[in-house]
Amino acid sequence: MPEFELHTTIQAPSQACFDLSLSVDAHRESMGDSGEQAVAGVTSGHMALGDAVTWRARHFGLPFTMTSSITAYDAPHRFVDEQVSGPFKEWWHEHTFEATPDGGTHMTDRVRFRAPLGPLGSIAETLALNRYLPRLLEERNAWLKATLESV
Repeated sequence: MPEFELHTTIQAPSQACFDLSLSVDAHRESMGDSGEQAVAGVTSGHMALGDAVTWRARHFGLPFTMTSSITAYDAPHRFVDEQVSGPFKEWWHEHTFEATPDGGTHMTDRVRFRAPLGPLGSIAETLALNRYLPRLLEERNAWLKATLESV
């Protein structure tokens, strides 16, 4: 199963990073290029343990719908979102937030995913998803960083 890990340092307190990462409104704004819209579940505000949101978006020019739920929550240190239904056979995304000595936050994203369709999904992982998904999260993290550091 493909996995990747991203590291982002943000000059803002952990609680601010944690809160913005759980904001449906911030997610929608940061993912503007794919037109993500929250269409069911928590559609605005902040998510908490057990909350679910259904997103509609376009990736690779195709429409996708994905419902994810917050399955672990330890403010302001860690939360996990997992796909309940959607395009992946499996999607697990852990977000951790560690305070740095200078008052900033070291944010780590750990993602495990599996495409559907057996061997065809494995080809899609190799040809596209293994590069596309980290880049998508890097862009989102850059938006979070710019937003929090401009305050």
